[in-house]
Amino acid sequence: MGRAFQNRKESMAKTAAAKTKVYSKYGREIYVCAKSGGTDPNGNLTLRGLIEKAKKDQVPTHVIDKALDKASGSGGEDFSPARYEGFGPGNCMVIVECLTDNPNRTFGDVRGCFTKNKSKIGTQGTVSHMFDHCAIFAFAGEDEEAVLEALMEADVDVTDIESEEGRITVFAPHTEYAKAKQALIDAFGELDFEADEIQFLPQTTTPLEGDDVAQFEKFIDMLNELDDVQNVYHNAELPETA
Repeated sequence: MGRAFQNRKESMAKTAAAKTKVYSKYGREIYVCAKSGGTDPNGNLTLRGLIEKAKKDQVPTHVIDKALDKASGSGGEDFSPARYEGFGPGNCMVIVECLTDNPNRTFGDVRGCFTKNKSKIGTQGTVSHMFDHCAIFAFAGEDEEAVLEALMEADVDVTDIESEEGRITVFAPHTEYAKAKQALIDAFGELDFEADEIQFLPQTTTPLEGDDVAQFEKFIDMLNELDDVQNVYHNAELPETA
């Protein structure tokens, strides 16, 4: 599982640069998270992790503060989550997560990205059953047993723990995110999380080659350029570049 996580991190790093509207995407996600779970990061661990992640991605403080201010007021935009699934170039599997105030517009935009790149959008559940929906935490450390013991004492359902090159990575069901994070903080104090997120990890990968590689990169770039798209997950395995 760790290798799949690393592969996705590396492949997504290539597409992250295409997120020209990264500030607005973070602002939207922070707004929705704070609106539903409260604007205090100490009481809303999902929000806390999101703010820390935004800062690591060099999102300015004023963008974060503006989203929190909007969430603490009455009214505001009514964003709702939407998820689309399908098959991309080379028959790889793709999941697209969105936050939208107009589901019809968003579906049309996402479907357009699929159809323009020899890809096929499917119905809910088309490919998600081939992914694990995981909470992932990675931080510096080597005592795998101490981490497992702390999580078990807190009654956290741990899927997997890996220790490699001075870094521990914890995998848990996405429903255990807040519980697992609180258990880690309680046991080890403030941790500098290298990874602190919920994502879809593919159970298998689909190697791409030839024209499919360029088509896939174009497809991902088009999706990331959409304002409503927050995350794109896939199981494509791209050729290593020299």
